[in-house]
Amino acid sequence: MSSSSNNESLIELLQTISTTCNRYVAICIFIFGVVGNMLNIFVLSQRCFRSNSCAWSFLVSSIANLISILFGLLTRIISGWAIDPTSYIGWICKIRAHVVFTTRTIALWLIVIATIDRWLLSSIDANRRRKSTLKNAQRCTTVIIILSILLYIQQLFCYEANLVNTSLKCNSRTAACLYLSNLSFAVITILIPLFLMSVFGLLTVLNVRQSQRRLQSLALRNTTAIAIRSSATTGEHPHGNLKRKADHSLLRMLLVQVLLMAILTLPLSIQNFYSFFSGENKSAIYEAVDYFSYNITDLIYFVSNGIPFYIYTLCGGHVFRKALHDLFELLKQKIVRHQACLLQK
Repeated sequence: MSSSSNNESLIELLQTISTTCNRYVAICIFIFGVVGNMLNIFVLSQRCFRSNSCAWSFLVSSIANLISILFGLLTRIISGWAIDPTSYIGWICKIRAHVVFTTRTIALWLIVIATIDRWLLSSIDANRRRKSTLKNAQRCTTVIIILSILLYIQQLFCYEANLVNTSLKCNSRTAACLYLSNLSFAVITILIPLFLMSVFGLLTVLNVRQSQRRLQSLALRNTTAIAIRSSATTGEHPHGNLKRKADHSLLRMLLVQVLLMAILTLPLSIQNFYSFFSGENKSAIYEAVDYFSYNITDLIYFVSNGIPFYIYTLCGGHVFRKALHDLFELLKQKIVRHQACLLQK
C-alpha cells in the first residue's frame, strides 16, 4: 500500500514539474528563440553575408529553427494552461508532427552543409576551394528540404490524436510507426549530422593549422615575396580582407554551434533510444517517467533551435556584430523618418 502511494506521489510530482515547465520555461524559450532567429534572418540577409555560402546555410537554418519553434512550442505552452489542441484534433496533430520533425532535420543538416563548406574553403587544394560556392550551397539546401519532407511524410499517416493508454495523446498509432519515427529521428536527424559535423569540424581545424604551417614555411623561405603578396591581397583589396574576416568569423561561429548542438540535442536522441528499446508493456510509473524525460529533453532540444543568434553575436566577431549594428541603425533611421512624416501631417 505504501509503495503504491509513493508511486502515485511520484507520478503527480513529475506531472506537476512537466506542467510548470510548459507554462514558464517553454515561454522563455519561445520568446528568446523567436527574437533570436528573426534577428538572424535580418542580419544574415544583409549585403556582407548575401554571397557567402556558409552564411546562406545559417540563414535557411534560422528560418527552419523559427518554424520549428512556432509550430512546436506554441502547443506546448497551451498545454501548460489548457488542453493541448494536438491531443484531440487530428489534423493539427499530424501537421505539427510533420513540420517539427522536418524543420529540425533541415536545420541540423544545413549546419552539416556549412561545416563541409568551411572544410572545402580551408583546404589547400584549389579544386576543393572552388567547390565552396553559393550555388552549390543552394543546391544542397534544396535537396535537404525535399528529402526531409519525404523522410517524415509518414507522420501525416501514422500520427493520430485522442490515443488511449499512452502518455502522449498525439503520437504514432502503431508500434511499427512509433519505432520507425523514433529511430529515424534519433539516427538520421541527430546522430548522423552530429557525427558529420564533428568529423568535418576537426578536418577544418586541421586544414587551418596546415595552412598556417605552410605560410610560416613559405615566410621562412622568402619573406619579401610573402610580404608583397600579403600587401597585394590585403592592402589593395579591402573587400577581400573583409571577406576573409567574415570567413574566419563564420568558422568560429560554426565550431561553437556544433559543440552546443551536440550538448543540447543528444539527450532527446538518448531518450528516444531508451523509449524505443523499452518495449510496449509499461507500468504507470514508467509511463510517467518516460513522459517526463521526453518533455524535459524536448524542451532542451528547443533551446538548440533558439540559441544560434546568441552564438553568432558572441562568437561572430566584428563582422557579425557590425552587421547587427547596421541593422539597428537602419531600423532607427526608418522610425525617425516615419515620425517626421507624421509630424509634418
